[in-house]
Amino acid sequence: MTEATVTPGSQSALRQANERRVVDVLRRDGTCTQAELSRSTGLSAASVSNIVRGLRAAGTVSVRDTSSNGRRARAVTLLRPPGAVVAVDFTADRVRVAIGDSDGNMLAREEIDYDVASDAERGIRRAAWLTETTLVRSRIDLGTVSSVVVSVPGPVDPATGEVGDISCVPRWAGFRPAKALTERLGVEALAENDANLSVLAEQYRGAGVGAEHVVHLVISEGVGAGIMMSGRLFRGAGGTAGEVGHIALDPRGQVCRCGNRGCLETFVGANYLLDMLPQNNGAARGPRPVRIPDMVAAALEGDPGSRRIIAEAGTALGQSTAIMANLFNPDRVIVGGELAEAGELLLDPMRRAMELGSLGSALERLELVPSALGQDAALYGALRMAARYVN
Repeated sequence: MTEATVTPGSQSALRQANERRVVDVLRRDGTCTQAELSRSTGLSAASVSNIVRGLRAAGTVSVRDTSSNGRRARAVTLLRPPGAVVAVDFTADRVRVAIGDSDGNMLAREEIDYDVASDAERGIRRAAWLTETTLVRSRIDLGTVSSVVVSVPGPVDPATGEVGDISCVPRWAGFRPAKALTERLGVEALAENDANLSVLAEQYRGAGVGAEHVVHLVISEGVGAGIMMSGRLFRGAGGTAGEVGHIALDPRGQVCRCGNRGCLETFVGANYLLDMLPQNNGAARGPRPVRIPDMVAAALEGDPGSRRIIAEAGTALGQSTAIMANLFNPDRVIVGGELAEAGELLLDPMRRAMELGSLGSALERLELVPSALGQDAALYGALRMAARYVN
């Protein structure tokens, strides 16, 4: 038997075929030494060694030292089905990529600062480059990737994959990121809203474990909510369910980017909050914070201006969450995003506002908690969705 038993083609196709032969032997015979794998597959010892190295990097097999006929050997055990999945997370100014095994467990991740909001096509090209780079660094062949899920900071139409008009990346309106990334990588991709992916991850392995009806608030440039009802994502007819940042709180308030006045986003969005800070945050504390983490840090250190702004943001969030509590009656509301790092400075005024605006029965079984997965929630959710998509 020779190694090249597949129709001549790309090196990637040949490697995949040989990898399948190794995996098939492990499924049939259980734990084998690399020498036994070489005999059973007809592949050279060097080829088996390279394949096992790649499968081990992907978390597909475990390898341990053993002996065979008095000689040192390496025993290989199949841990899970072969294959990898990829999560790509876009924010307005950053691209993050995570590689997962076939069960959605994170194996590696990379991120870069990048002006994603300026150009959708260029953002996709950058994400494709980062994906390929991360795979190479992890010694995982692109040919073994079975699915890619793309996280987008805005509504995504489930029927077309198009990004909605109102989002943190307005120049992406009408763009189909999954289609574009599929064409770049040659792997089937799916696009989903970042808050939807976050709630999927939190319910599976984070602050939503054990809850059936979950709302996850993601507070960043805007405010979005991922909604799980009876353990299933609720997207709405066109993918805009959960756009809570555009709940109107004050008809005479500031004009929102959506065109309406007094939306929740104008009370808690990053740009609005930072604009409320004085030009100098006190001589002892240095210059005015320019990012939400700076403002949160100042508040935790006792800065009265930052604390007041966060408290008022919490009140506005609580008023909007009270509406959601009455509508959906969740048993858990999770608060994520950079502002959530303020902890009780944000959550306490939220609870008080919810008590004033919700039915008692809607709050009776409701827990308000911070995110357990933080900034990685969307990445974990994308890996989870990618794994479910292929399995």
